[in-house]
Amino acid sequence: MTGPRYTPLRDRHEALGAAFTDFGGWMMPVRYSSDLAEHHAVREAAGLFDISHMAEFDVEGADAAAFLDYALAGRVSAMAVGKAKYSLVLAESGGIVDDVIVYRLGEQRYLVIANAGNREAVARALTARVADYRGADTGRDVSVEDVSDAFALIAVQGPAARGILEALDDIADLDRPLSELPYYAAAQGRFRQWPLLVARTGYTGEDGFELLVPAEAAGDLWDALLSAGEPHGLVPAGLAARDTLRLEAGMPLYGHELSLDIVPAQAGLGRVVAADKEDFVGRTGLDTVDAGDAPVLVGLVGEGRRAGRAGYEVFDGDERVGEITSGALSPTLGHPIAMAFVAPAAAVPGTPLTIDVRGTRLPVTVAALPFYRRAH
Repeated sequence: MTGPRYTPLRDRHEALGAAFTDFGGWMMPVRYSSDLAEHHAVREAAGLFDISHMAEFDVEGADAAAFLDYALAGRVSAMAVGKAKYSLVLAESGGIVDDVIVYRLGEQRYLVIANAGNREAVARALTARVADYRGADTGRDVSVEDVSDAFALIAVQGPAARGILEALDDIADLDRPLSELPYYAAAQGRFRQWPLLVARTGYTGEDGFELLVPAEAAGDLWDALLSAGEPHGLVPAGLAARDTLRLEAGMPLYGHELSLDIVPAQAGLGRVVAADKEDFVGRTGLDTVDAGDAPVLVGLVGEGRRAGRAGYEVFDGDERVGEITSGALSPTLGHPIAMAFVAPAAAVPGTPLTIDVRGTRLPVTVAALPFYRRAH
């Protein structure tokens, strides 16, 4: 693909005065008004995000569950219909190709949502793994289809999110009420005449929902949500707010906390790997990796107003012990926070360290993740 891409909501963003930035080859709204205002709206009321740049893959067939157990790090076959699961696409080496969310939409149908920048890498991985899984057994029934361009994905995040969706008369025939939809689960229904998937998932640390509709329905859904959400304090929010929200919630971003050079245990994601599975791509690599001395992901909390950023070095005395992967002045907490990979000996919560901020050493303290948890 050449040149920047836009989501089906480009005209809505332009009409709202959004500033755009390149993100994984997509021109995405970075802000509409103010980073801080959009961040606080999500924490206190609700924010509306266009995440239609994300990639979607349909996996179907009688052997779809067994195939995903082989292709991904987690045990997907144990999921009930209507549930969602965070998982990882691993390389043979055990490094991370991408982190994904898998939804079980039926007994023989799954939806895998991957990061926009990794769409081609995940497509290649799943296509190759289908062939490997089938092998000489042509009777194995599973298919993988990249359906990313057919759909739009819109997120409503914040404590008012459920009330906003319940106020939207255009949503009908959900297979269960939103009040009965637990975290990491999904309901299927309609938005007007279009099929709709409502998932109680998100990337902000708040309650919220992600809504998947055909691309042609995106504009109407966006407009309807803005209208229904106005009395609840809903505002459109861009990537800048999304980044500070996910950082406060300790959620990793591919290319920062996750990469082909990082194995799950280093990033605190060892629990995602179903190591007792008989076979899955990446198992051999993980079995041969000695992660005992490898850097591990931690939180760092600072003082004052100067925040460390990705690439800044971390020190224990005069010894360099790591590097920041993401950092910001936390809008919610009011002090600098960061995630960093540091040597295991420096990773104990409460350990005092310093970071190099443009030639000045500033004190930080190792902290457990996440930095922020919602009250309920």
